[in-house]
Amino acid sequence: MANLETALKECLSSIDGATAAALVDYTSGMALGTLGGSKDFNLEVAAAGNTDVVRAKLRTMEHLGLKEEIEDILITLSTQYHLIRLLKGRGGNGLFLYLVLDSSRANLAMARHQLRRIETELEV
Repeated sequence: MANLETALKECLSSIDGATAAALVDYTSGMALGTLGGSKDFNLEVAAAGNTDVVRAKLRTMEHLGLKEEIEDILITLSTQYHLIRLLKGRGGNGLFLYLVLDSSRANLAMARHQLRRIETELEV
């Protein structure tokens, strides 16, 4: 089992194109841990802002009566991919992993696969 710091380091080291990672509580909007980002990309602000994305999708699913679970949410920008993976099990309720990728270096299928693996090893 990996702790939070190890899991975030694993995101940046094992996922091609990863530039930032965070574990976020979408009930409060607080990042429990962050790694990466830059002076031009405030990871704390991005993590908090993406809680609105998760909440909106969950609310919409509820209104539609969908009994599905969200695996991940992908946002594509012109130079970046933002991947949001909701955690399941072992105290992960209300949490998501947030990954920022450089779209010129990333392989989305592999990134999703690696993020799923990291989630299963994460001890919250």
